[in-house]
Amino acid sequence: MISFWFERYLNFVTRFPKVTLLLVGLVTLGLAAGLPNFKLDASSESLTLEADTDLDYYRQISKRFDSGDFLVVTFKPNKDLFADESLAILRKMQDELAAIDGVASIDSILNVPLLYSPKRSLSETVTETLTLETPGLDKSLAKQEFLSSPIYKELILSEDGQTTALQLNLTVDYKYIELVRQRDKLRTQSHLPGFTEQDQARLDQLSEAFRKYRTTAEARAHNRVAEVRSVVDKYRNEAQIFVGGITMITADMISFIRSDLVVFGTAVLLFMIVTLALIFRSWRLVVLPMAVSITAVVMMLGFISWLDWRLTVISSNFVALLLIISLSITIHLVVRYRENGTEHPYWSQKERIQETLRFMAKPCLYTALTTVVAFASLVVSGIRPVIDFGWMMTIGLMVALVLAFVLLPAGLMALGDDDPLIETRKRPKEACKPYKGALGGFHQPLTVYLSKVIERFGSGILLGSLVVAGLSIWGISRLEVENRFIDYFKDTTEIYQGLSVIDNELGGTTTLEIIVTADKSDLALARGEFGLVDEDDPFAEADHFDESDPFETPEPLAEQDPFADADPFSEHGDAGQSFWMTKAGLKKIDALHTYLEQQPEIGVVRSLATLYRVGVDINGGLNDFELALMEKSLPQDVKQVLLSPYLVAEEEQARITLRVKDLYPGLKRKELVDRIKAHIEQDDTFESKNVRFTGLLVLYNNMQQSLFSSQIITLGAVFLAILVMFILLFRSFKIAFIAILPNSLAAISVLGIMGLGGLPLDMMTITIASITVGIGVDDTIHYIHRFKKEIVVDGDYIAAMHRAHASIGRAMYYTSVIIIFGFSIMVLSKFIPTIYFGLLTGVAMFAALMGALLLLPKLIILFKPFGKVQPQ
Repeated sequence: MISFWFERYLNFVTRFPKVTLLLVGLVTLGLAAGLPNFKLDASSESLTLEADTDLDYYRQISKRFDSGDFLVVTFKPNKDLFADESLAILRKMQDELAAIDGVASIDSILNVPLLYSPKRSLSETVTETLTLETPGLDKSLAKQEFLSSPIYKELILSEDGQTTALQLNLTVDYKYIELVRQRDKLRTQSHLPGFTEQDQARLDQLSEAFRKYRTTAEARAHNRVAEVRSVVDKYRNEAQIFVGGITMITADMISFIRSDLVVFGTAVLLFMIVTLALIFRSWRLVVLPMAVSITAVVMMLGFISWLDWRLTVISSNFVALLLIISLSITIHLVVRYRENGTEHPYWSQKERIQETLRFMAKPCLYTALTTVVAFASLVVSGIRPVIDFGWMMTIGLMVALVLAFVLLPAGLMALGDDDPLIETRKRPKEACKPYKGALGGFHQPLTVYLSKVIERFGSGILLGSLVVAGLSIWGISRLEVENRFIDYFKDTTEIYQGLSVIDNELGGTTTLEIIVTADKSDLALARGEFGLVDEDDPFAEADHFDESDPFETPEPLAEQDPFADADPFSEHGDAGQSFWMTKAGLKKIDALHTYLEQQPEIGVVRSLATLYRVGVDINGGLNDFELALMEKSLPQDVKQVLLSPYLVAEEEQARITLRVKDLYPGLKRKELVDRIKAHIEQDDTFESKNVRFTGLLVLYNNMQQSLFSSQIITLGAVFLAILVMFILLFRSFKIAFIAILPNSLAAISVLGIMGLGGLPLDMMTITIASITVGIGVDDTIHYIHRFKKEIVVDGDYIAAMHRAHASIGRAMYYTSVIIIFGFSIMVLSKFIPTIYFGLLTGVAMFAALMGALLLLPKLIILFKPFGKVQPQ
């Protein structure tokens, strides 16, 4: 049945090539019509785990504490920072930045409240708030406060007093958070019993609404960053200025993706044209393979655009990869097509094409399927951009395979044959001798010399492979996943320079938050101290005399008392203060705060302990009554700095925020978090169940720590799947086992190189091993398939090896060179992981080629998996 339909396909493509080309063209145009919808994605969802509960919690905390994203602008004027001229420039720039849509507020040395310039009592602070711009304020005192006070030290002014930071607090996007919450809630339920079709429809509706809203939100964020840069650019002559922050990084990464798409696409296309011209020296055999590759890419880009499936910094590489891999398929077909022309110069064009497709169908199908399996294995990684990359390559490879077997033969039939190599090989029919597998009059390719090396130094190849395997295993044992986010970018980029300034001079870059919820025993203690009625106490009685007095008159001086509204003991005051605003609660927070400050990897630490220390220092000590007054009576601008970011009284939750120094030598994020958790458990100040970690460091660390397991899972999945496919293809476990060994060696060798070179795993490099196996097995399949054809000629394993190297080895060499140099083009990227990905994959593909042309033939000769073959 399959043979019948295959022959029908052959006849149609070769009899009606123009119709075939027209149909392909119409499908391509239909898919290309979706290209105007093409979008890129560098959001948090594209850089985190697929199902990370910590991401949901992070969003909840951001909403609860009303702490949105922010941008940081560092400012180092050419003159003294506290000179009137410098402050005037800073004020002008800050006013322009504050006018940008989406900037809710700005914290800078100009407007943050000053409590030590000079040092004042709490009552004075309540009455009047001082800032650097307050007339008559002593700037030297303010500078000293910024440098040494518990509030601002390392946060707003560098140690040398010349670099300051403006924090642009962006409006919290509650709609975004709520849409994500509803969608993720339904996503979780979708894996549970009882999830109905109505629920699925609701999930689809929410997902679509979220995608549309995210597109709008990302456009706003991108425009906002552009406006910020436009403003600061006007002041770069007066100061050294850098912009930092997650929103800015996201915007720049979108630019990197666009740049990589253009640069990689152009460079790979030029490389392909030159390579094809050098190999085949026929314009038809340059145009047609290029047409196959370009059409495959256009179809896939159109397809993902119609689905609103967005490219991330990882999946954007699929364009270059698809161009390269699709070209390798067509090269195998073209090489076989030319062999048929050399063997049978009097065959018609149709006969040569049909025989090429018949001979290559099985190996090409299996090579494509094994590569598909390799990329499909990435789907189990759990990392969103890696999953997308896997699916895009899986679909793209099947499209490329179909196009190679449709567009190439139809194009050859439509354009005719101008192959000069075949024309020069034409000779009288009676002079033609039976073909024995070699490439007739071709000059000896490099692969022929490699076959001679195998014959003479086979034992050395085996020994060398064992040495490589041993070194690779040692290197793998040294693999790490810890890497610095700043190292993802070149030191010439604003991202790197801005993060470096913030990290070195302004207290660290990566945020970590510790959320502490009051224990029931703590709440009971607080209620006991302040006379609150415990709602769970069945014996509690309401105070029947706590009613408003109809004859009550207001105190005449109440309106003038700044503490009148804040008296926690007044008859009509609040039910009471939070446990965290009692001495007992603050001492607990202060103990953890002090421990965190002692950790060398940690820069700035801020919490309610900061407020407590300032209060004690100013007031000479604080009791619970005074703390209650402070909580209620502090001016709003002081609260925004010292209280609101660290306390949600309704939830009895306190927050400790800190920034980790990304440039700290030997930083181990997981070790740091584990060390803090161990201290909390041992110190017994907090119950572990009441403490939870969140922040960007947690999300980034989760992704990193998943890399090891993802690498093992994806590599294990691809090896198992390909081994099964080899067994089905070759119908021999022995051949399947021999076939997979060279590819295994190539995969572990690149991981070993990373370990020995100190290169950590990241979202891109974890895909290399699977890609190496998936693409590397293509050569293995083609070689074994050809070896089986050659061994039946004379039953001589050595001679069959020489002939296989002289024929299919040539195509393997061509395709591998294209793949290796194609990946090497990625060094042109601005994104460091992409550069490593390209170089390491090129090295891995070279190792796979050497395995297929050296180790594989030697293993076949050594174990003779085909047995004794009678010559035909």
